Amino acid sequence: MRNVVAGNWKSNKLLHEAREWMAVMEGWLQNNRGVDVMVAMPAPYLAACATDAPLGLHVLAQNVSAESFGAHTGEFTADMLKSSGVSGAIVGHSERRSRFGDSDSVVAAKVDALMAADLTAVFCCGETLQQRESGRAEDIVLKQLQAGILRIPVDQITQIIVAYEPVWAIGTGVTATSDEAQEMHASIRGWLSEAFGAEVAARIPLLYGGSCNPSNASELFAQKDINGGLIGGASLDPKSFQSVIQGHPALNS
Repeated sequence: MRNVVAGNWKSNKLLHEAREWMAVMEGWLQNNRGVDVMVAMPAPYLAACATDAPLGLHVLAQNVSAESFGAHTGEFTADMLKSSGVSGAIVGHSERRSRFGDSDSVVAAKVDALMAADLTAVFCCGETLQQRESGRAEDIVLKQLQAGILRIPVDQITQIIVAYEPVWAIGTGVTATSDEAQEMHASIRGWLSEAFGAEVAARIPLLYGGSCNPSNASELFAQKDINGGLIGGASLDPKSFQSVIQGHPALNS
């Protein structure tokens, strides 16, 4: 099983702060075993930081164009990311879906672009509070998965990391209970098994995101179908991020 903890800085930090963060992480990463550590940086820093990233740190983009090369002002393609040393990108984050118009079809096109460039796609899915309270949480997440990844060829699914992020828990300080998180992750694993077979599904990392921090990481990561986390605010400080990662049972076994 592949264990992953990924940070998402969103629109935070200046370039010199990004470099300082990597410098603090460098020595700590040398002693890290058993967890793949990733960080999604703002786009202006990707080329500079991906080539200078310490061993054991994979740099991701927070977005990617659904288009290839052409007259798409302001966009950057998957091949551009690859040529800059970037390992992959986050797609389908709720902030992109709700605020920037990333529909299921757009997210699917971004997944396809990353697959074609042989890059990793951290595919986000999750429901709003209203959808959960109305009993539609699983229907919403399944619909997002069907549009985004359950349709892709089985030989490409190993490029996918799934991040379940309940929208009502992102940046709110409210976290799904470990039982709530595990229940949804178990459903996701089941849908992946139906699409690709149990053996393949077991190798796909499932991450929890949504106010995951040093105080609750170990309980969340201990759940059967949770292989790690997509971490927002707690990833901005390298020491806090390290504490989250150290909550993973793979580092304590």
